[in-house]
Amino acid sequence: MSRLNQCWIAAMRAGRFEQAWAIAERINACRDPASRDDPALPYHLRWVWDGAECDGRHVLVRCYHGLGDTIQFARYLPRLAARAASVTVEAQERLCGLLAGMPGIDRLVPFDPAAPLPAAECEIEITELDCALREPPSRARPPYLRVAPAALPPGTIAICYASGDWDPERNVPASLFGSICRSARCITLVAEPTDLPVLNPGGCPYDMGATASLTSAADLVITVDTMVAHLAGAMGKPTWLLLKAEPDWRWSPEDSASPWYPSMRLFAQPRPGDWAAVVEAVERALVDRELAVEQRARG
Repeated sequence: MSRLNQCWIAAMRAGRFEQAWAIAERINACRDPASRDDPALPYHLRWVWDGAECDGRHVLVRCYHGLGDTIQFARYLPRLAARAASVTVEAQERLCGLLAGMPGIDRLVPFDPAAPLPAAECEIEITELDCALREPPSRARPPYLRVAPAALPPGTIAICYASGDWDPERNVPASLFGSICRSARCITLVAEPTDLPVLNPGGCPYDMGATASLTSAADLVITVDTMVAHLAGAMGKPTWLLLKAEPDWRWSPEDSASPWYPSMRLFAQPRPGDWAAVVEAVERALVDRELAVEQRARG
């Protein structure tokens, strides 16, 4: 990783967005324009935005990264629409139903990796919107996604312990959630059967609408760093995020809060691989939460 990229990560984690954007401009200035949206590269390694202004132009927003990235930066689409002539969003097919109700999208097209949309007047990858618009997340606060809740008993906690194959180090052994699931009413948001004592032992359907409805209905979401964290945060749901010791660029392991999602609380590993300590901290926080609920009930 280059020195500039390391500085960008440090600035983003610290919430020094103006500094991060200035670094991103320097990185862009060093790129060969001929390599923009290079078809020889995997989509997630491509760069799209050439630094040009979006104002008054027909903008194509490409979603080349993960589902969580798209959800995180979708907050900026209404802000972009207020400045652009039109906004077309080429999004992952699984997310199109979720994004369809968002204001600011003139045209929503499922992304087909084999046949992406042709070049447009102005193109930008969705994760570049904060830099292009020069707007920190505080200017586009959640909730910006709204989904009708599923029918769940009051007080249900939703858990997600698996993040997929992208980064296996983000996964928490499911067995560590046993005590939580025995002491509280829980559902799983993982799309696989589980032996944990949850309300849906068959797992969460592999369906974005169903996942979003269950997330919307939960009283609290406890999740690893995956799409579910962004989905819950974008809805403004109370969310506890479990992080490895050296997490992704958007989270600071030294902080318990995130500028991206004010309803989120961070629990980072004190040492690499130490998920037991993280879950113990969550269990203590759940006890404190329950005591606070009881005190409010007593007036």
